Amino acid sequence: MIDKIHHIGIAVHSLDDALTFYRDTLGLDVHAQDTIEDQGVKAALLTIGQSEIELLEPTRPDSAVGRFLERKGEGLHHICFQTPNVDAELDALKQKGVELVDQKPRRGLAGMICFLHPKANKGVLVELATPID
Repeated sequence: MIDKIHHIGIAVHSLDDALTFYRDTLGLDVHAQDTIEDQGVKAALLTIGQSEIELLEPTRPDSAVGRFLERKGEGLHHICFQTPNVDAELDALKQKGVELVDQKPRRGLAGMICFLHPKANKGVLVELATPID
C-alpha cells in the first residue's frame, strides 16, 4: 500500500549549488544529507510540508545519476512513494510482473528503498521507500 509521495528526486551537477537555491533561497530545511557510496551519490533531503525533495549529485560519472546527467542534464530524476513495508510491496509487484531495477530492498537516504524500472512506469523512474526511525 502506498501512503504518500515521500520525495521527488532531482539530479544536479553540484549539491552545494542546488542547496543555495532550495535551502537558502526557498528556505527549505535540510532533513538529512549523506554520501551513499554504493549508489555513487551525495544526497540531501529537504522537507516541504509532508513530503521532501531529494537532491542528487553523482560522485562518479558511471553512477546511475552520473549517466542520467550525461544523457538528460539536470532535472527531475525520480518520484518516490512511501510504503509501510517496502519488502511486501516489492514482492507484490514481482508477482504482478512489474519490471524492477532492484530485486530486494537496500539502504538509502530515505530508509529501505527499491526502484522500479522506468519501462514499467511510462518512462518514470519510481522509488519505493520505508523510512527507518
